Amino acid sequence: MPPRLRDPLAHLETLRTRTTPRIMVGIAGTPGAGKSTLAAQLVGALNARHGAGTALALGMDGFHLSKAQLRQLPNPDEALARRGAPWTFDATGFAQALVTVRQAAGVAEATWPDFAHAVGDPVPDAISIAAPTQVIIVEGLYLLYENAGWSAVKGLLDECWYLDTPMAVAMERLALRHMQAWGFSRAQADARIAQNDGLNAQLVQSCADRADWWVG
Repeated sequence: MPPRLRDPLAHLETLRTRTTPRIMVGIAGTPGAGKSTLAAQLVGALNARHGAGTALALGMDGFHLSKAQLRQLPNPDEALARRGAPWTFDATGFAQALVTVRQAAGVAEATWPDFAHAVGDPVPDAISIAAPTQVIIVEGLYLLYENAGWSAVKGLLDECWYLDTPMAVAMERLALRHMQAWGFSRAQADARIAQNDGLNAQLVQSCADRADWWVG
């Protein structure tokens, strides 16, 4: 098991002292683990200390295959039902974007896609990354996964952390999120987790020991 990082913010401050123009740290974890919340907290703290634009959080949701792309897969019904599984993302595009963000550090602005939940599809170039931004925190499910094209991510981040949230806590958060966002009943939310999200969570959890640090 990797060592546990007791003070993530202090650790990021240490990483900032490196001479490289940009530090890129990943936060992996199961659905509902709190990855985006932790990333936002860390970025907010760094920006408060060192000025706006010092740090930026990015997610992998913008690399979902679009619904049109999923419909072109051999089993479109399964692809749509299993959206969020590793093979329903553009892992190659994600890896290429990480390289671009790294190379643009201190030189040029880069862009990153986002996900429009209202329409259920990614939005290209929705997020701008300024050249001077020193710390990039990338959160996502499959940063430590090594199948379905995700092995290309290995080595593209300075560090990758695993957010160690108990599975029961994460799945409860996810059920409540489904009920609020989609108007699901509790039974519908639990079924969605059993048929898709829970399966994805097990894959993510199986990769936890590949992390540089555990947090949480």
